[in-house]
Amino acid sequence: MEKEIKRRKFRTGIPGFDELFREGIPEGNAILVEGGPGSGKTVFCLHVAINACKRGKKVLYMSFEEPKDRLKSHINAFGWDSEKYEKKGLLMIKRFNALDVARSVEALLSEAKRELLIDIQPVLIPRGFEPDIVCLDSLSSISSAFSGEEARFRIYMEQLFRHLENTNTTSFLIRETPNPAHIGAIVSEKGEAVSFLSDGIIVLYNIIYSTGNRGRAIEILKMRGEDIDRRIVEVRIVNKKGFVVTPNRQLKGEYKLS
Repeated sequence: MEKEIKRRKFRTGIPGFDELFREGIPEGNAILVEGGPGSGKTVFCLHVAINACKRGKKVLYMSFEEPKDRLKSHINAFGWDSEKYEKKGLLMIKRFNALDVARSVEALLSEAKRELLIDIQPVLIPRGFEPDIVCLDSLSSISSAFSGEEARFRIYMEQLFRHLENTNTTSFLIRETPNPAHIGAIVSEKGEAVSFLSDGIIVLYNIIYSTGNRGRAIEILKMRGEDIDRRIVEVRIVNKKGFVVTPNRQLKGEYKLS
């Protein structure tokens, strides 16, 4: 019997969040970051990215929605210096056009004739930059660009996950969900198979309390290769601090998650 290789674990450095793991996120895992509008998905991933750069890791932040300048403004508003890490070659923020990606995939599939032979590299990951961590914002935009071509989107995602696995790249893939489907809401969304391809799922919630107050919460739904704390706990987005998790504050009382 082959001896199992122990994988290194990745710590995000986000206050309170790493306490929800026994050791950390296994390096090379592909992690979905799901949630509704305003739940904090982008801030969470930007915080992960900057903390990784602080440790000397190379990060590629791929945006299919917000312009690069706006993302840099978000980063700098929290007191993080994006320019410093860009100059060091540790951070690359790049905006992509989802429709261009879909057209490129279609061209590659037509050229290859056999759908499983497409090469993800020229379509998505910039040449000459080999990231340790990739943040993709968002899968929902890419999915929409493959309108009416669900089979193409599925093949593309399978190739993307395979590429990230082969390069041992840890990835955080944002997906906007109108409702938290796994707690009972019925959602039919293109690309649901992505949940099964991923190694981990982190869910961010908007909370509406019975008092009328609003808040945010986080849950680690799954993380392959790691023991996790499965409670839903409160989250705050704090000026000059960023994303802050309070692991000792589990949700209680009457509330609704969205």
